[in-house]
Amino acid sequence: MNGFFIALLVISVILIWLRLDFVFGLRKQRKEAKRHVQETRYSEVKLFTTGDDFFKHTFADIQQATDHIHLLFYIFRDDHIGTKMVKLLETKAKEGVTVRLLLDRIGCQISRKSIKQLKKSGVKFAYSHPIQFPFFFFTLNRRNHRKLSIFDGRVGYIGGYNVGDEYLGRDPKFGVWKDYHLRLEGDGVQDLQEQFLEDWQSAKQKYVKKDSHYPSLSKGSIPLRILPTDGVFLEETFLDLIKQANHTITVGTPYFIPGAHLQQALIEAAERGVDVRLILPKQGDHPFVKEAAFPFFKDLLEAGVNVYQYYRGFFHTKVFVIDNQMCDIGTANFDQRSFHLNHEINCLIFESSFVEGVLKELDLDIGTSERLTLEAFKKRPFSQRSKEKIATMISGLL
Repeated sequence: MNGFFIALLVISVILIWLRLDFVFGLRKQRKEAKRHVQETRYSEVKLFTTGDDFFKHTFADIQQATDHIHLLFYIFRDDHIGTKMVKLLETKAKEGVTVRLLLDRIGCQISRKSIKQLKKSGVKFAYSHPIQFPFFFFTLNRRNHRKLSIFDGRVGYIGGYNVGDEYLGRDPKFGVWKDYHLRLEGDGVQDLQEQFLEDWQSAKQKYVKKDSHYPSLSKGSIPLRILPTDGVFLEETFLDLIKQANHTITVGTPYFIPGAHLQQALIEAAERGVDVRLILPKQGDHPFVKEAAFPFFKDLLEAGVNVYQYYRGFFHTKVFVIDNQMCDIGTANFDQRSFHLNHEINCLIFESSFVEGVLKELDLDIGTSERLTLEAFKKRPFSQRSKEKIATMISGLL
């Protein structure tokens, strides 16, 4: 019996420690976070909605780079596509191009052998967001979720694609992988560059600022703003955008855990006559993440919000569209982790013809989705309801 109470005491102490670690770590991050206020840029923008197009253009830009290649990914795998990218980067480094590769320490799955080969060829490699004293548990959960690519300071990429075969639809578990990614050329790339170099320095890596990092950039036709966030301010931005909607709101996200404020904002928008649509994956890719969304659905469905579950494969798209005037595409999910923990970067585009093109693509996604009705929601099995209760308890970490 004494052993039982000792074990119970030890578990209680560990849980209290984890809680305090997380709370004080979060408080420190919020205190240190800065609000990024970027200028409106005018760029040429291309939208990719398939992994084939994304990697085709990315590899072409790698091959054409003559001065530097800066890459930041959350996930980078040692599989077919990852190995192909590693070999390309090694080749460019041997040609004299400065190559910097920054990967999240927890998210990536790249072998020591591959890292050794990269460094041997001249690639500058680093991990972002290491676990740090004194808030071990908090820093374990706080990830650099950004995906950025910059080539010669003139071309930049931002969006949802990481480096792995699943993003090409080669994982039989998920099948077709749906994601959105942007290629920027000209004005606007300087903001992606600034964020990459800031993250590189935060990873305790040195660099010498060169004129070639920030070349003279031509202006394009599409107005946009780059929005980096460090676990703070993104929720406020989304709340303001929702309140501005007059006709439609479309949210595409693989993980939907909005929290009370954003849920209420979506309900109020629907009640004032705005057509609110949510597009989510029918299958989950992480334990309890799918179930964590369901507790929010009842009030949303009753308010008239349309919830669609994409079934053609896995829906990893992160997109947020207000009317036909503004769309947001980037790395942030519509969940608590992106709002309060992860470091993210998004691109807000303010050009109606581009936004209409995004909406047409989203309409195609809805065409391969199943609409969730209130009746079907009420009939979900007991086993799922049980998982939802567990998911709710840990939703702040999902």
